[in-house]
Amino acid sequence: MTHLSPGQEAPDFEAVLHTGEKIRLSDLRGKIVVLYFYPRAMTSGCTREAKRFNELLDEFEKLGAIVLGASTDPVERNKRFAEKLGLRFKLISDPEGEIARLYGVLKEGTKRPSAQRVTFVIDPEGRIAEIIRVRPAEKHADKALEAVKRLASASA
Repeated sequence: MTHLSPGQEAPDFEAVLHTGEKIRLSDLRGKIVVLYFYPRAMTSGCTREAKRFNELLDEFEKLGAIVLGASTDPVERNKRFAEKLGLRFKLISDPEGEIARLYGVLKEGTKRPSAQRVTFVIDPEGRIAEIIRVRPAEKHADKALEAVKRLASASA
């Protein structure tokens, strides 16, 4: 299992978003990226977490940050989840758990692999600035926003 820490380069990946578009992390260089992993779309904790990121999205965007949610859910399930909650940010589908494995957050030994609830704040140079593991789920958005504010003020 990969163990990442702040200061390390964020592993690059290409993935399919819930909108059907493809995304490559390295294409987002120059921006702060909040990459949050969640276990399963449509569950109560993941719903609260996604709603909170959505509530704070304008603040993230004002600071030039991009929010991406990632789970091992298939594209269709993430699409329904995003539509149901009216999410304004993109969700990454990682059905094989490859991205979660790259980031060391894949929960194995379950019927269907899922991601642990971990948030990575990635600086404009593509390095991991902060790793957030907190409870309850919705606190991830607030902690990530604090980290983005620190990054934005450091580079101002």
